[in-house]
Amino acid sequence: MITKTSLLTFKKINLVIVCAFTYTLAFTQKMENTVDLNAQHWHDGSENCKENTNSPIQVVQYNSNTWILRQNICTHFEAPFMFLFIGSNKALLMDTGATKEEDVFPLYETVNGILNHWSEKNGEVELILAHSHSHNDHYAADGQFMGKPNTTVVPLSIEYVKNFFQFQNWPEDNVELDLGNRIIKIIPIPGHQKASIAVYDTSSKILLTGDTFYPGRLYVDDWDSFGKSINRLVDFTEHHEISYILGNHIEMSTTDGIDYPMKSTYHPQEHKLPLTIEDLKELQLALTNLGNTPTNEVHKNFIIYPINQ
Repeated sequence: MITKTSLLTFKKINLVIVCAFTYTLAFTQKMENTVDLNAQHWHDGSENCKENTNSPIQVVQYNSNTWILRQNICTHFEAPFMFLFIGSNKALLMDTGATKEEDVFPLYETVNGILNHWSEKNGEVELILAHSHSHNDHYAADGQFMGKPNTTVVPLSIEYVKNFFQFQNWPEDNVELDLGNRIIKIIPIPGHQKASIAVYDTSSKILLTGDTFYPGRLYVDDWDSFGKSINRLVDFTEHHEISYILGNHIEMSTTDGIDYPMKSTYHPQEHKLPLTIEDLKELQLALTNLGNTPTNEVHKNFIIYPINQ
């Protein structure tokens, strides 16, 4: 496991080099230039984390105003993804990862560096921090953002989520968040967790599906709600252009139906992050065929994994 002492020796070097290199290239790109997320390689972790020298956070700039961040698997085996969307007056950060200590997992420092660089060229923006759902591997670093200037942290409870985004009819209605010349659509998808939401960026056409749909073990807490949420997502994709469907983890390997052992810190030959609309429809069909019976079922790119069967 990476220690605080070892991190202090390479954090500044690796993080600054990675981020500076990314910023230098990406800020010269035009809006339409994007990273191919089907080809993007994410750090594998290590069999011996004491020897791991990757940055605590892998930073990939998808386009001129969209970033994808991933926590180093050796700082936490969940290795969750986080997403940053910037509009003309607001920025939205989805999730804060699985580790609270800033010296081990410098998320605020990283996000603030991105926003400061952006502000120098485009003007200051307000940061909104929200969550795909309220499991602790997605909000652990919230405390790094608490009390920071020009920052709003959306509380975790479902009532706060409803109130902040102004849902009138949860979970049937979708709502919009305006970041300034950039509209984010918020879609309720309870089932994995009762406050789960999907996020669709009308600019990049990226659909974020949290822990509800990703290349890994789809832990289902409420079977009926989960099925309805998948139906809701399929319906959404039929009426919106989708560039990528992105979840919060990668637990599958490139071998069909094979996932990594739980708590593994080493992911050689890792599955790509995006799933497809066809994958989503495959999940919908599987849930329809299973009916009211929660069942563990292995598929090529995901595993249905009810936790209350």
